[in-house]
Amino acid sequence: MHVPDGFINAPVSVAAGVTAAAAVAVSLRGARRELGASPVALAGAERTAPLAGLVAAFIFAVQMLNFPVAAGTSGHLLGGALAAILVGPYTGVLCIAVVLLMQGILFADGGLTALGVNITVMGVVTVVVAYALFRGLVKVLPRSRRSITVASFVAALASVPAAAGAFTLIYAIGGTTNVPVGKVLTAMVGVHVLIGIGEAVITMLTVGAVIAVRPDLVYGARGLSTPLKLRVGGELVDAEPADAPALAPASASAPGPAPALGPVAARSPKKVWATGLVTALVLAGFVSFYASASPDGLERVATDQGIDEKVEEHAAAGSPLADYGVKDVSNARISGGLAGVIGVGATVVVGSGVFYVVRRRRTDEPASAPVRETV
Repeated sequence: MHVPDGFINAPVSVAAGVTAAAAVAVSLRGARRELGASPVALAGAERTAPLAGLVAAFIFAVQMLNFPVAAGTSGHLLGGALAAILVGPYTGVLCIAVVLLMQGILFADGGLTALGVNITVMGVVTVVVAYALFRGLVKVLPRSRRSITVASFVAALASVPAAAGAFTLIYAIGGTTNVPVGKVLTAMVGVHVLIGIGEAVITMLTVGAVIAVRPDLVYGARGLSTPLKLRVGGELVDAEPADAPALAPASASAPGPAPALGPVAARSPKKVWATGLVTALVLAGFVSFYASASPDGLERVATDQGIDEKVEEHAAAGSPLADYGVKDVSNARISGGLAGVIGVGATVVVGSGVFYVVRRRRTDEPASAPVRETV
């Protein structure tokens, strides 16, 4: 659902850009809390930031895997629901923003003047709708891992047609063609309900896989168990899981009712990070060659309804990686695979860098007792 340049007029594109910038600014502040909310955050930004960067890279890779949804039409992951559930809604918005920025600049995918529209539709709307629905479901469903995966399926499914509706609203305000809005809405929501099913399956399987091995790393699964509270450096934090090794107290004989303990040695997420990165590289570098070549839902609707009459050439059309291929590499399989690998690498580096800075700013702030959210 990458909106190209020319679909939306300049004033509305600017307004969407301001909206997206405001959402990113709010998310930067909220992400500081989210990146410091899990047990592994005790180890510092060098652990939590790469995990969030990995989520962005994984979404980039899976977005390359267009799957058929109807004759001559394909769909791909939007990723807002997946990011929000894995790393939190504020961090999720930032993940999608990083992905869209890399796609627009490096691969000429999604217009640069439409970047605000894309972040608003694919990032903000999907995250807000998905996470609100997800939180509502987990509050009424039984407290279990299965409930998390079921809620993730429903939330992801709903987020895609919601994004389609949001695009239609923006088109109704600032579309550059005169196609009736009712026709656009019917076509967009209809095809994106089908795409939403694929989104829901991918989200459910990914969340379920991470929960199966490391539920403590899933932001949306916090509260499945109630950990012991410890005082570390004057701040109340959750103790590590029972099967994780802990260091001895720094001063067992310290006076006072609540002696300070040394740092808690939470289990390292390195194995999860390495597995996720390898998976993203394989998906982008190899599996993407077998993705559907049919136009995605927005492209199909644009062609069928005529809303692409004033589409403009992408400003980065001459990029060496434009259209997910490496310039001057004639073999399509190698060209696409290299482009995918470069994209994953660039996204994980940029994403991890952004989240490292965000997490460091959180670490540098005065300590305060965290407010713990429960499922």
